[in-house]
Amino acid sequence: METMIKAENITKSYTMGKTKLDVLRGVNLTIEKGRFVAVVGASGSGKSTLLHILGALDRPNSGSVFYQKQNLAGLRWGKLNHFRNKEVGFVFQFYHLLDELTVLENVMAPAMASAGLLGWMSLKSRTRERAHQLLERFGLKERLRHKPYELSGGERQRVAIARALINQPPLLLADEPTGNLDSRTGHGILEALKGLHDEGQTIIMVTHDERIASQASRVIRLIDGKVQE
Repeated sequence: METMIKAENITKSYTMGKTKLDVLRGVNLTIEKGRFVAVVGASGSGKSTLLHILGALDRPNSGSVFYQKQNLAGLRWGKLNHFRNKEVGFVFQFYHLLDELTVLENVMAPAMASAGLLGWMSLKSRTRERAHQLLERFGLKERLRHKPYELSGGERQRVAIARALINQPPLLLADEPTGNLDSRTGHGILEALKGLHDEGQTIIMVTHDERIASQASRVIRLIDGKVQE
């Protein structure tokens, strides 16, 4: 299968006062296109750190991340921004929606951010149509003009997933997408992710819940800063 993203000998440590905390200790990982991969591990095992490095939200102390054979470390700021905006969609545990924007505006925001004023005028209609389609798919067509604080946790997470997909990214990174939800609502989010995977979406999902992880097509465990399968 075609490789989507690859990590080679990734290390990451943090200094806390006089203490050095080694979080990732030589992580090697290859994710193929079209896979639904769950990364599990104990609290503090480095799951979210690894996901952030794969999505270029953070940099490793050493090692390399290759996206479709291109080393992310070699990309300049503009190219990295393009990668984060167009190639990767992010879903976070606490949604990170903007309360001053409506649901529809939140979903459209990544497309607006990347287009610039002149480009946005030509893309606005098409983007709005796609946002409507995504929100209808996730059962939110009656919530377009609501603000995030007017929604339930499950609804907010579905808005976040729609936002992550607005630019049709090849790779979706989900950091504990069910971690802030009750089991029933979390199951609905998982079903949404599985539906995307069935359509060919590549997904890497961090979770502490083994039951959630078991629904993925591949499970990776982070133990003592290294990958085990």
